[in-house]
This record gives sequence, C-alpha cells and structure tokens, in this order.
Amino acid sequence: MELKGILSLIFLVIFFGIMIGVGIYCRRHATDVNGFVLGGRSVGPWLTAFAYGTSYFSAVIFIGYAGQFGWKYGIASTWIGIGNALIGSLLAWVILGRRTRIMTQHLNSATMPEFFGKRFDSKSLKIGASIITFIFLIPYTASLYNGLSRLFEMAFGIDYTWCIIIMSVLTGIYVIAGGYMATAINDFIQGLIMIVGIIAVIAAVLSQQGGFMEALNGLANVKDPTVTTPGAFNSFFGPDPFNLLGVVILTSLGTWGLPQMVQKFYAIKSEKHIRKGTIISTAFAFIVAGGCYFLGGFGRLFNVDVEALGFDAIIPEMLKGLPDILIAIVVILVLSASMSTLSSLVIASSSTLTIDLLKGNIIKKMNQKKEVLIIRIFIVVFIAIAAVIAIYQAKSQNESVRFIAQLMGVSWGALAGAFLAPFLYGLYWKKTTKIACWVSFVFGAGIMLLNLFFRAAFPVVLQSPINCGAFAMLAGLVIVPVVSLITKKPDKQLVEESFACYEKKVPASQKNSLD
Repeated sequence: MELKGILSLIFLVIFFGIMIGVGIYCRRHATDVNGFVLGGRSVGPWLTAFAYGTSYFSAVIFIGYAGQFGWKYGIASTWIGIGNALIGSLLAWVILGRRTRIMTQHLNSATMPEFFGKRFDSKSLKIGASIITFIFLIPYTASLYNGLSRLFEMAFGIDYTWCIIIMSVLTGIYVIAGGYMATAINDFIQGLIMIVGIIAVIAAVLSQQGGFMEALNGLANVKDPTVTTPGAFNSFFGPDPFNLLGVVILTSLGTWGLPQMVQKFYAIKSEKHIRKGTIISTAFAFIVAGGCYFLGGFGRLFNVDVEALGFDAIIPEMLKGLPDILIAIVVILVLSASMSTLSSLVIASSSTLTIDLLKGNIIKKMNQKKEVLIIRIFIVVFIAIAAVIAIYQAKSQNESVRFIAQLMGVSWGALAGAFLAPFLYGLYWKKTTKIACWVSFVFGAGIMLLNLFFRAAFPVVLQSPINCGAFAMLAGLVIVPVVSLITKKPDKQLVEESFACYEKKVPASQKNSLD
C-alpha cells in the first residue's frame, strides 16, 4: 500500500475509534424518546450549529455539486456557497430557530410530521407528512455515498462496496448507541475536520496553479463551444446566471423545509444559545460551502474528460497531485461530511416512521422503552436499504438504474417543496388551514414526481430538477396563503392554544430586554 493509503488508514482507525467512543459515552442520554431523538432539548449552540452545518453539507456537495456546478458556472459557483450561508443558515436560524424551538416544545412534538398533526389537529396530515418523509429520505440517504467510490479507489485501491459497508456499520453503531447527542458531538468533531480540510485543500490546489491570480487568469482563457462570452468562467455571474440562481434557491431555501434540518432547532437549549448558534452556523457555511464551490470553480483548469467520466470525477482529479498527508485528510473530510448527514437522515427517518406512522395507528400501545427500541431497529433498516441501493447502483450496468439517481436528485425538491411553506406559515400565521397544508404537500411532492417521469413534457426552464424544485418551494409560499384564505377558517380555540406559547411571560436580564 502506498504512503497515502497507510496515512489514510491510520487516520480512519483513529477517526472511527473516536466516533464509536462518543456513541458509547452518550448512551445515558438515549434512554427515552426525548433524549434519543432530541438530546433532551438541552443541546448547546456549538453542537447544534455544527450539527446543522454538517447535516447540510455532505459528500454530495464536496464531490458532486462542487464539481458539477463549478464546471458549469466557473468561479461564479461561489455564489451558491454564499447563498447557503446567508439564506440556508443565517436567515433559517433567524426566522425559524426561535419560533420552532418554542412551539414544538409547547406542542410536545419531536418530528416535523408530529408538528403538523398537533398544530392543525389532524392525524391524517401527520400520516401524510410521515409518508412523504419516508419515501423521499431513503433515496436522499443513498445519494450520500455518491462520489466516495473514486476517492477511496484513489486513496486505497479498495472496492467501493467495502467503503459503503464500513461507513454504514460504524455510523449505525454510534447512532444506535447514543442517539441525537452522540450524533451532535460527532458532528462537531466532523465539522472541525471539514473546516481544516477544505482550507488546506483550497490552498494546495491553488498553489498547483501558481496561486489565486494565475488560476483566475487560467479560467479567463478557458474555451467552451457552448459559451460565447469571453472570460465567462472567471466572471462575476458566470455563463448562465438564471440557472445559477435556481441552484442557489434550491440549495439555500430548501433547508427551511427539510425535516432533518429543522429538527435541529427542536433540540437547542435556550434563547442565548440560538443567537450564538446563528453566528456559528453562518460562519461554518461560509467556510465549508463557500470553500467547496470556490474550489469547484477551478475544475476546468484540470484535464478531466467529463463526458466519459462524469462530473463526480472532477474533484478527485483536482486532488490527485496533492501531498499524501492532504489526501488522507480529504478522505476523512469526505467521510465526515457523509457520516454526519447520514446519521441525521436516519434519525429523522426512523423517528418519524415510529412516532408518526406506527405509534397509535399500527401499534396502539407503545411505551417509551418500546419506542426507542423500534427507532433503533428502523435505523438499522434504513442504513441497510440505503447501502444496498448505493451498491446496486454502483455495480449494475442496467441503464434503468439511472431512475434511482434521478430520484435522489428529486428528493430535496420534493421534501422542501411539500413542507417549507406549511411549516413556515404554521409558525407565524394563525389563518393557515389544514387544506392549504394538504395542497402544498400534494403540489410539492407531485410536481417533482411528474418531473421525474415526464420531464420532457415540462417547459424547458423547469425540465431541470433543480429549477423545478426551486419553483415548487416558491410556489408553495403563494399556494398556502391563497388556499388558506378561500377555505374554511381553522378552529379559533385550537389556534389560540398553539400560539399561546409566544405570549408566555418569562424573566429576562436587562441586556436582553428593555424596561
């Protein structure tokens, strides 16, 4: 084995040892549903902010999206990372963080579907939301493995299947043992690795090109027969500003409606922690997301046959010339990004299926101990399903398997398109109705499924799943208030009881509240 393989292996053993140790240490926090799913609603700002950020940015971002959009838009792809920081992190925390924490505790809801069920007094709404979550989180989970194959083959020369199995088993161990608290602590460690790794990689890659200005000059001279504007790839908005805007909206605003992201606000401890978490999360997104897309913007300076190898080959090709120690760090970086998001997704999937679908519907009586046991069982099931899909997709030569890859791309748009508007208006607007939520659910998930199966029938601008997902989210923000105004008003007592939490008087220090 080469030096980079030996270094990577040493780092991996240490990394996995720490992850499992944290899981075992956090077992005491995972004895009931509140502790296992939400960490007892007492998680501090650093852990919550890093959990939010590492769930947001997976290996799909670093290997897939950074390479693909950097190739398409050049240095202007950095705007995606900036949008992720300002809209996906800063505004999400400011607009959703505090109200989500207050109302979900008031309603005693641990998942997004449970919030819908209690906020609108609708068992059917809770079940519908849980089914949408279950259907679209599984393929999204499987997509986390995309891009890891080339990186691991470059570092170790080992089969992709073993990479998936090892990652799945070790993630499962620490999530099952320690629940949300283990995930949050490991996310913090993994987030630190991601920050150090991305900064080191950017510096090393740019130095290979003679520094930042030389690399920028190189982009100015890139020729592409499909782009007529000279120097488009080192310009402010790139060769295709409209489609770039679609990517920014989908990847930034989308976090507001993703169950595994919003759930982070359920668990944070206090008002003070929300303010700190906002700053930390935004800074993390600027460094990690901004850094990833900034790095990807220089992909055209490297000799990559995209038509033959695909966009996932761009970032690994950029990394080939790095020192062995940096290759080892990158391996840990990408694994950290994948495992942190995987742990967040499987907790969200298993908890919603147990709490929102099985409890009280299929299994009539379920105590706390039994709930936690079933959640743990589903964690194993979901990780196994995602791993099997990823292995099958990688190994199969069947063209129809592209269906799976397409479904993965549709997942983000479907979840955010269905949930973003009902959740946002449910927190802020008393006139939001149950029917409006249903219309948003059906429209968001439905339009993305139609886009998957009948893409050619869509207008050209909406044939891209990214643009279609952005459209679904923005349309939901119009659909919910319009439908709410023309349908039967919600029960006044129910609404007042839900919003009573905002009127509760609490003591505050002078620095936080004027006389």
